[in-house]
Amino acid sequence: MNTSNMDAQALLAGLDLEALARLNQRLDLGALVKAAAGMSDSQLKGLTRLMSAAPEKAPSLPTPDADFFGQMDTLTQAQRDFAGEVRGFMHTHVAPVMNEYWNRDEFPRHLIPELKKHDFMRRIWNEDGSRTPDATIMEGLFTMEACKVDVSTAVFFGVHAGLAFASIALGGSDAQKAEWLPRMLDMDVIGAFGLTEPEGGSQVSQGMRTTCKRDGDSWTLRGQKKWIGNSPFSDFTVIWARDVDTQEVRGFIVRTGTSGYEVEKIEGKTALRIVENGLITLTDCRVPDTDRLQNVQGWRTTAEVLKLTRAGVAWQGVGCAMGAYELAAAYAQTREQFGKRIGEFQLIQNHLVHMLGNVSTLFALCLRLSHMADAGDMRDEHAALAKVVTAARCRETVALARETFGGNGILLEYGVAKHFADTEAIYSYEGTNEINTLVVGRAITGLSAFV
Repeated sequence: MNTSNMDAQALLAGLDLEALARLNQRLDLGALVKAAAGMSDSQLKGLTRLMSAAPEKAPSLPTPDADFFGQMDTLTQAQRDFAGEVRGFMHTHVAPVMNEYWNRDEFPRHLIPELKKHDFMRRIWNEDGSRTPDATIMEGLFTMEACKVDVSTAVFFGVHAGLAFASIALGGSDAQKAEWLPRMLDMDVIGAFGLTEPEGGSQVSQGMRTTCKRDGDSWTLRGQKKWIGNSPFSDFTVIWARDVDTQEVRGFIVRTGTSGYEVEKIEGKTALRIVENGLITLTDCRVPDTDRLQNVQGWRTTAEVLKLTRAGVAWQGVGCAMGAYELAAAYAQTREQFGKRIGEFQLIQNHLVHMLGNVSTLFALCLRLSHMADAGDMRDEHAALAKVVTAARCRETVALARETFGGNGILLEYGVAKHFADTEAIYSYEGTNEINTLVVGRAITGLSAFV
């Protein structure tokens, strides 16, 4: 038997007949056999080696990473560890249940004890109401990592650990701080922040309709507050009201269950559905003077609270955009259309590069803003510009991410739809982009365009 016959028999003996039958449905094996019959000995040997060789492994693809410039590497080890701890909490506890609670239009309150175990708030605040040296960086990292997965979790935390806590820390007496702040740090009580009104969002600083009037050792509050996060289940809400006698703005700790204080949960939202927002009605609500924030200096204190937390809202835009980008990049590596992965198409790569450019810019901007805040150098216009840019670029980034998913982009299970919806809320609250633009415009021109 000659060498070519021996090689052919060896080749036939190693064939998987079932696989051969499947192959016959795709190829004309008869024509292939005829072609093989005309091969020389050297050609048959080459074919044998080719068919017996182990298939080459496809090259590994890079893991999607929104931190393209390694900006996390510029932080301290403690800050990076903190970000990793938040990331782990979000993926372990929030990600598995967030779609369920989005559909239920409800906050997963059972996660509050899990948050308590991590003691995140004490990386930002001290028990006396002072802030840690890198508080704004830490707060930003929490917000960013949370928003990569779920913006609503960051909003819940920001209302309690930011707006409500800061109101007492900046406006409360020593006795009020001692009563409330340690319990808020432990998350044994949950706070809410009542400023926005049904007829006044950005205008509330000039036209606050909720009123308060001194009556002996107590105050009577009348009016409404709307969009108040956490209020349907909070233990108290800080209510800001205008004194009818002096026209000054005052703050009050209104405990849940107080007579004349009612909260109606706002239903039917298309963004931040996991956040529970309330419409608060104050009908001759009597609050003791001991629950008036004793050190509030009119609207100035309210503005300081908002300034302190506005950087956190800018970080929401960073995290939301990052999460959307990483989802889109991973999807582009696996989703196949027209015989190839969609990441191999030029237009999809253009989307991804545009998104990554936005994300990298926003991350750098908010890192700088937070360093300025922790150094005491941040002014209102700095926070306002960061909010303007992050909200707008986040909106653009998330839209491109949703587009990358095609029809699947509107399905909750793919993740990007929730980011797409939540971005609209980021764009509107903590000062609309139009109002924040005017704050910056006034600073850079010296001329006010407010009307």
